[in-house]
Amino acid sequence: MNSIWEQFVGNLAFVSLAISIWAHLSIWFQRLFVGCERVVFGIIAGGTSIGSVLLAIEFNPGVYIDLRFAPLVLAGMFGGPLAVGIAAPLAVISRIVIGGAAVVDGVLAIMVVSAIGLAAHFFIRKRTPRFLDIMLLTVAVGSALFILMAVLPTLSKADTLSAVGLPMAVMNCAATIICGFIILKTRQLHRERRMLETAFSQSPDYLYVKDQDSRFITVNDNMVRLFRFNSPDEMVGLSDFNLMTPPLAEGLYHHEQEVMRTGTPLVDSFEHIGDRFMLASKVPLRDNEGRVIGLAGVTRDITERTALERELREKRNLLSHAMAGMSDGFALFDSKGFLVFCNEQYRDAFPLSGNARVVGAHIGDIVRRVVETRERVGVPQDAGKEWAMETAATLHRNKNEEVQLYNGDWRSIRTRLGEDGTAIVVVSDITGMKQAEVALRASAEQLKTLSETDGLTGIVNRRAFDEAFVREAARCARNNTPLSLLLVDIDRFKAYNDTYGHPAGDQCLRIISRCLLKSVKRPADIAARYGGEEFVVLLPETKAEGAIVVAEQFALHLNEENIVHSRSEFGRVTASVGISSATGRMLLADPSRLLSAADAALYDAKTQGRNRILFQSLADGIAAAGAG
Repeated sequence: MNSIWEQFVGNLAFVSLAISIWAHLSIWFQRLFVGCERVVFGIIAGGTSIGSVLLAIEFNPGVYIDLRFAPLVLAGMFGGPLAVGIAAPLAVISRIVIGGAAVVDGVLAIMVVSAIGLAAHFFIRKRTPRFLDIMLLTVAVGSALFILMAVLPTLSKADTLSAVGLPMAVMNCAATIICGFIILKTRQLHRERRMLETAFSQSPDYLYVKDQDSRFITVNDNMVRLFRFNSPDEMVGLSDFNLMTPPLAEGLYHHEQEVMRTGTPLVDSFEHIGDRFMLASKVPLRDNEGRVIGLAGVTRDITERTALERELREKRNLLSHAMAGMSDGFALFDSKGFLVFCNEQYRDAFPLSGNARVVGAHIGDIVRRVVETRERVGVPQDAGKEWAMETAATLHRNKNEEVQLYNGDWRSIRTRLGEDGTAIVVVSDITGMKQAEVALRASAEQLKTLSETDGLTGIVNRRAFDEAFVREAARCARNNTPLSLLLVDIDRFKAYNDTYGHPAGDQCLRIISRCLLKSVKRPADIAARYGGEEFVVLLPETKAEGAIVVAEQFALHLNEENIVHSRSEFGRVTASVGISSATGRMLLADPSRLLSAADAALYDAKTQGRNRILFQSLADGIAAAGAG
């Protein structure tokens, strides 16, 4: 038994060595045979399996035990169908060539183990393999070998399981673990190296490594583009003397040699190359014994930043001149509320607190001075420290304010926040504008009242209603709130005019208007004369139920007036009411349908006997809401 273990150890050494050599050469193969790595891996795994078969132990005549299964299962796991499709046939052919009583059993075992490796490949194909996957694969291989030795006819007849089952399974598992770990670590190192190479190559800065004579050993893509070469290889072995003017190259060479001589890094050194401005950092490179063997450098192009800084200085100077000559007051507060800058116009804009508005003052102190002097109109009589702190806290908000001073003057204060938290304050004298605005507003209100009021009834006219309807429909559609509408028509009003005369008819219209005004309760509700004997009531943010209540209130008030109408079937003046209601999307699509639905409901109220209140939704038919 000890002899079997020793022979297995030799077989294990061969398999591990073969896979290790492949793992270390795989990087070279991948670069040399792009896209053919799996094919090469399959050939290597198949060759390793053949070598293991050649080193097999002949347990019984025609029965061979070896470590052929580890390369095959790893080819399936790491190489997929292509690799195992090459490795497995090579192993099968070698086993058939050797022949013997267990040739069929050997071929079946090769196919089973290859299938296990292939199953592991599909199980982990969407992620990176881990060592745990190797362990699970090892358990699967060991279990499969125990089962195969127990069930395959030739192997079971030779009593292979009890005689050599343990060393056979253990050594194959050991080979799987060792070789799998080698492949896993090699792939991990290769992946990390590729990441570093990619990061180096694609860095937005200019990266390079030089030897002790300041010749380039390697450069990244940005360096190649900067000096207009085709590939990094063309720059290897060159120095700055091959790329720049002698005086500039001499200066760079001197600084780099000083870095390597002293071992002191050069950080953020300014370099001017052609029309570009650069900021370079260079560090010495040392070997394992601490000797300087070269240097690594990173150079950042700051041409645009330099241009921006120059432009910023020029604009700052221009701004300072502009601030001094502008008519408005200007102030800049930092993120903590301290005054950083202000012009004289800013201080002059506030006669009583101007002496507190100096550079270095905090906004809280300035507000407290305003409170103490009562400089602003509207400051509460009991305003104290807490009010001043609350007001000061509103500094860092984008806002527009108009404040009135104690002497009647007005100031416009516009505050805007910068990205760094600073607050920019612009103060303008708007006293003349406010005085003109007050006079203009008074005139406008008078004109508006005349243009929007019905001359007979004193309520809103048709034109004002149309504007309000468009405005409220848009608002309710935007806020997805209901909008209801009442259309009111006086029953048999022509007969009333013919019987009692137009003056009585005009008085009747005024009474109807008063009844409508008494029925609406909110400032937003609008009662308007729609034309002739027709009236309309607009009820924003009111559902159908609320509109019906308003209509019933109107009918009640009109009934209480008890206006005699001898030619009416009711003996008094009555009215018919049509109601409709809509919300959100329907108002957005076609608000005019609200008027059409109310008009249809009013028409049906007339045809059904008058003195009625009917409701019609935009989706349904007519619904009776009530009758007088």
